[in-house]
Amino acid sequence: MHRAHTAFSLALSPMAHRNFATWLLKSGTSQKLAKATAAAAVRTYNSAAAEPFANGSTATYVEEMYNAWLRDPASVHTSWDAYFRSNTYTSPPNLAPVQANTLPLTAFNLGGGAVAGAAPDSKTIDDHLAVQAIIRSYQIRGHNIAHLDPLEINSPELPGNSSTKTIYANFSFGEQDMERQFKLPSTTFIGGDEASLPLKEILNRLENVYCNKIGVEFMFINSLEQCNWIRKHFETPGVLNFSPEEKRLILARLTRATGFEAFLAKKYSSEKRFGLEGCEIMIPALKEIIDVSTELGVESVIMGMPHRGRLNTLANVCRKPLNQIFTQFAGLEAADDGSGDVKYHLGTYIERLNRVTNKNIRLAVVANPSHLEAVDPVVQGKTRAEQFYRGDQEGKKVMSILIHGDAAFCGQGVVYETMHLSDLPDYTTHGTIHVVANNQIGFTTDPRFSRSSPYCTDVARVVNAPIFHVNADDPEAVMHVCKVAAEWRATFHKDCVIDLVGYRRNGHNEIDEPMFTQPLMYQKIRKHKNCLDLYADKLIAEGTVTGEEVKSVAAKYENICEEAFALAKTETHVKYKDWLDSPWSGFFEGKDPLKVAPTGVKEETLIHIGNRFSMPPPNAAEFVIHKGLMRVLAARKNMVDEKVTDWALGEAMAFGSLLKEGIHVRLSGQDVERGTFSHRHHVLHHQLVDKATYNSLQHMYPDQAPYSVSNSSLSEYAVLGFEHGYSMTNPNALVLWEAQFGDFSNTAQSIIDQFISSGQSKWVRQSGLVMLLPHGMEGMGPEHSSCRVERFLQMSSDDPDYFPPESDEFAVRQLHDINWIVANCTTPANLFHILRRQIALPFRKPLILCTPKSLLRHPEAKSPFSEMSEGSEFQRIIPDNGPAGQNPGSVKKVVFCSGRVYYDLTKMRAEKQLESDVAILRVEQISPFPFDLVKEQANLYKNAELVWAQEEHKNQGSWTYVQPRFLTALNHSRDVSYTGRAASASTATGSKAQHIRELNALLNDAIST
Repeated sequence: MHRAHTAFSLALSPMAHRNFATWLLKSGTSQKLAKATAAAAVRTYNSAAAEPFANGSTATYVEEMYNAWLRDPASVHTSWDAYFRSNTYTSPPNLAPVQANTLPLTAFNLGGGAVAGAAPDSKTIDDHLAVQAIIRSYQIRGHNIAHLDPLEINSPELPGNSSTKTIYANFSFGEQDMERQFKLPSTTFIGGDEASLPLKEILNRLENVYCNKIGVEFMFINSLEQCNWIRKHFETPGVLNFSPEEKRLILARLTRATGFEAFLAKKYSSEKRFGLEGCEIMIPALKEIIDVSTELGVESVIMGMPHRGRLNTLANVCRKPLNQIFTQFAGLEAADDGSGDVKYHLGTYIERLNRVTNKNIRLAVVANPSHLEAVDPVVQGKTRAEQFYRGDQEGKKVMSILIHGDAAFCGQGVVYETMHLSDLPDYTTHGTIHVVANNQIGFTTDPRFSRSSPYCTDVARVVNAPIFHVNADDPEAVMHVCKVAAEWRATFHKDCVIDLVGYRRNGHNEIDEPMFTQPLMYQKIRKHKNCLDLYADKLIAEGTVTGEEVKSVAAKYENICEEAFALAKTETHVKYKDWLDSPWSGFFEGKDPLKVAPTGVKEETLIHIGNRFSMPPPNAAEFVIHKGLMRVLAARKNMVDEKVTDWALGEAMAFGSLLKEGIHVRLSGQDVERGTFSHRHHVLHHQLVDKATYNSLQHMYPDQAPYSVSNSSLSEYAVLGFEHGYSMTNPNALVLWEAQFGDFSNTAQSIIDQFISSGQSKWVRQSGLVMLLPHGMEGMGPEHSSCRVERFLQMSSDDPDYFPPESDEFAVRQLHDINWIVANCTTPANLFHILRRQIALPFRKPLILCTPKSLLRHPEAKSPFSEMSEGSEFQRIIPDNGPAGQNPGSVKKVVFCSGRVYYDLTKMRAEKQLESDVAILRVEQISPFPFDLVKEQANLYKNAELVWAQEEHKNQGSWTYVQPRFLTALNHSRDVSYTGRAASASTATGSKAQHIRELNALLNDAIST
């Protein structure tokens, strides 16, 4: 401000004129001087033509005197000085255009002090700059002292937030200045159509906008357009005016939200339901967001939320039949398969008419666990997928709403990870509206112990998302904020946050005692009227409704609940499928549930895909490829000519053949475009032109399905959740997530445990997601060796003591009954088949695939085209096809193994020349366990010792999973011994020497006879 004032004063002073002239003369630029003089002449003498009081020459003389007086009042006669000071003279109009971001000097004379048309004095300049600073202070810091807490006990612990006077306390205004008029800058809209306002009115309007029941955080946004948009939507006079009809609609919706909680409290007083009491306004808020969004073109809304308020949302936002909700309290048996979940975790999918906008809307609430915020990336992935399949490239038809608790929003890291996906090209959902049901408490923990930031919403600032704090006891303020949020999302397609500051009337659940830990807060809550009563009293007082109308609306909704309650009593079973959040219309109908489509393809298809995959771009002469990649492409071409494939080519052939069949393929994860181990190279980069790329799998066939391969952010939790959500949307798509190393997948353990492994059992929701987890003990240390396959196997749902009845459908029935598939393939052909089998199955199961590292380039880890062509299929067990397999009766030892250790074992066997004495069998599909094939192979080698060999430690890897199943498969008639590393707390040693010593020991032990 000081610098601006100094520069402004100097520019107006006579000394400044002299200095400017001196500078011009010293510069020696006579041309500049001439132009400046001409411009001054235009500015000084360009007056109006018609002058009723004087002729042209008189007017010119007066203007000359006036301009001289402006430069130096002492330079004119005292009579002229007195005349001009008398404020009766108006300077003639200036025809020179006003430049952008400038104001005429007369603008600074409002309120007196200086003569009209004269240069303002320093106080005038200071005061106007001070007013602008005050306006900016309100915009930046007004939220700090806004009345956001309905209980009036909590406020951000920031200095000087006790009074709005603190915002302008540093400016030298007194009561005598309150009626002075000030020009409003272009950075505010509080004036409406008025260009200036008295200081008192400026302050009143700013306090009403920024320090009342709404607190707006937005001045950190680095876009002037977006900041101005927010200013306009909050500052324009009258934006908070609602019609009587709108007020009655708010009241009706609030009555339903409050009535639903009251009804459940009356009928199920001892049940946990995680009610919304204290923040019931969230229901009308969500409905307002959906109404405005629907009006702006949205056709589908996908929501994710925690347990609190979930039943109310299902009932009053989604319009889930109330009797289905009440039936969940009855403790009935299920009519369909699965373990089910508690009622406040269930999701739903509804298509209904929005009565306000008279448009159809699809609403989905995604099922979620108690792991707060874990559902966030799942919702985003599902939303992105639906946008993709609808061709909604800008997010105008499909949107997501995420509802959070205050403690979880700032406490759970997945919130940050998910928000960082918001603007990534392959992960954006083009704007999410986040609604925080802010109870000002987390279970029993006060905010001062649960976060270091002033607000629970501060995480949103990192992605430039505006944050709208609002007092949940002011329904009209809440509705306005929701309307602005929906319009913001439709305008800018970026995230925004609504912070509904309310309270929690009960404990964490309805049977919890909150007075143990928050006695003072709950003493106040018990005396506090609920939002419905407060708003009803307000509307009655202003004459919008009568007391009888309020009672009538409440009674009507209670009757609806009573009728649904009576209907729920007639139900004998609950149906899990009624709560499905992602229905696959038409997918299961008319299919044999135990028939798998063939996975082999014509050899011509393999050759075509291989040739395309090994070709440079069509404009290869212009597209400069790295020389190393030219060798890679040449090697691929040689393999195609020889009709063999390595790992990368086998994967590409699986993808390409599915794309040919119209199956969308999406591969996502860290560094997947190139591959962590530089083997995939699906995206070729021009070496001289930035962002110029070529992906051959996108150009296999003219009518193929889309293929997307997307390097993700450095996140496992959010990105795996995102891809899981993506896979839920369409069964006819192959969605894959690859870990950089399998070891890092445990960062996403919540997604694996709560969604992928158990989602179908809990929520009747299938997913064909593929997890590619690089795995292998290769001396790379404890964090680059193991995907912890034992954890996935431990969560497999097959019974180790049960040998299913043998039949032609044995393998597919196992797949149908289990929760997921765990495999560790050793050949490109088996990789090819297992990926294609994901789509060939008449149902969907997640696939956990341990993928190789050194095998990517192992000369023996190749497959001929014949193993992928028509008539071939996935091999659950690969038998020994060497001398041992040809003469099983003479074999002394049978080594079962899985994964890359097979190649080490065969090398050791060859070195010891034991090819006829030791048979090595590969268990490619570990879960579901191939009981039938293990039994068959063991019977071939009746005289042999049976051994399980693995490179992982004894308490890790597959051993603990396969051991009891081997005994079941063999009917406990033969033992299977263990060969491998001893038990260990760590997955691998960090010493290369120790690694080699351990490997040699296990190989020698396994192969010795």
